Amino acid sequence: MVALRRDADPRSRFAADGVGERCALAAADLCDPGALASALDEHGVTSVYHLASHSIVEAANRSPLPTWEANIRGTYSLLEACRVRGGVERIVVASSERAYGNQEELPFREDLALRPGFPYAVSKACTDMIARSYASTYGLPVAVTRLANVYGPGDVNWSRLVPTTARALALGERPVIRSDGSPERDFLYVDDAAAVYLAAGASLDRPELRGRAWNAGGGEPVPVREVVGRLIAIAGGGVEPYVQGSRAPGDEVDRRVLDTSAIREELGWAPEWELERGLRAAWEWYARVLAT
Repeated sequence: MVALRRDADPRSRFAADGVGERCALAAADLCDPGALASALDEHGVTSVYHLASHSIVEAANRSPLPTWEANIRGTYSLLEACRVRGGVERIVVASSERAYGNQEELPFREDLALRPGFPYAVSKACTDMIARSYASTYGLPVAVTRLANVYGPGDVNWSRLVPTTARALALGERPVIRSDGSPERDFLYVDDAAAVYLAAGASLDRPELRGRAWNAGGGEPVPVREVVGRLIAIAGGGVEPYVQGSRAPGDEVDRRVLDTSAIREELGWAPEWELERGLRAAWEWYARVLAT
């Protein structure tokens, strides 16, 4: 396995958990097509899984340029490197269910027009369309994934619902809900997300499936307050969440859920982790790590 690395932060999980020791490291900037082409060539890469991005919505709202630079320029730089070098057999690009924006129809289907309204969502919609354009224009073997909210052990982006709730509970604090708790989200456990990427990659052996976007999620919208309540119960109860808002924050959509029938029927993928089991596994990891 080859991992692209721009810098080496000794505090990162990539370093602290020894992930880098299990990879061949290619030092390159995602926004430098020449460096990317050299890395692809040096390591003889034939399969590319593009998951690198600025992924924090609030940070993108505060300062959109770094998000657009990484997510948009980074995507076309990588795809151009793959096109120029040649020899790449499969390219899986991570978009997001946020690329759909605010839709009147639910659940979100892959054939709906993308209607993002905020910087991070716009960056993922651009990523999505750029990737698929390389398939239709240049014949690159590209698949795009649009995943629901991925959660599970290892996520230390503390602005996200599951990590921030678990951290509060591990520290003996009341979890904070930024809305009134009613917005509904679709959740996908990290192991199931990994299986999606592998299924999308394998689909590219079939030329007729190249250039496709694939939804993947649990298929069931769950209110934010219910997710927090389940984590509280798993952690032993005894606290109530602190509800800060009266509706979804300004950059959020009240209800988001994905239609996953295409990936189930055509690729045979289905989630193996139901929400309760996934939240329990996530809590066990956070409780252990935050106690040290």
